[in-house]
Amino acid sequence: MARPDKAAAVAELTEQFRSSNAAVLTEYRGLTVAQLKTLRRSLGADAQYAVVKNTLTKIAANEAGISTLDDLFNGPTAVAFITGDPVTSAKGLRDFAKDNPNLVIKGGVLDGKALSADEIKKLADLESREVLLSKLAGAMKGKQSQAASLFQALPSKLVRTVDALRAKHEEQGGAE
Repeated sequence: MARPDKAAAVAELTEQFRSSNAAVLTEYRGLTVAQLKTLRRSLGADAQYAVVKNTLTKIAANEAGISTLDDLFNGPTAVAFITGDPVTSAKGLRDFAKDNPNLVIKGGVLDGKALSADEIKKLADLESREVLLSKLAGAMKGKQSQAASLFQALPSKLVRTVDALRAKHEEQGGAE
């Protein structure tokens, strides 16, 4: 029978995996407590960075239906549980890893899909959700303006054509 404290830790980790949009596994060997505190701040309010025990976390991930991370649970491991925008937290991890080479991104999971370390770095290169939405809104507004111009051009072109035909008809009628 499992010890109650370990069962509680597994249950808590399982709930964190289930309630998170993404989870990123890192190796933190060689980082000081102050550096870990700085890392936690850089991840933003929508992420929780926790140093975990590999065996318990592997069990919790499997209970949450995530078995693709099993190979990553070796060495000192910490998990960033992300409940908000994963791009912001991925940028925080990437930027911190640039300044502190002791932080190694192992991989992770986003909406149930496994991500390699390279894919997490590509995710960090994306623009934030707000920027992408504003670009989309701008593009849609531009298309609406084009459509409005097109709809205005059709009647005015018709009026110019009718005027030209009337003028031509008057010239032909006046010449007879």
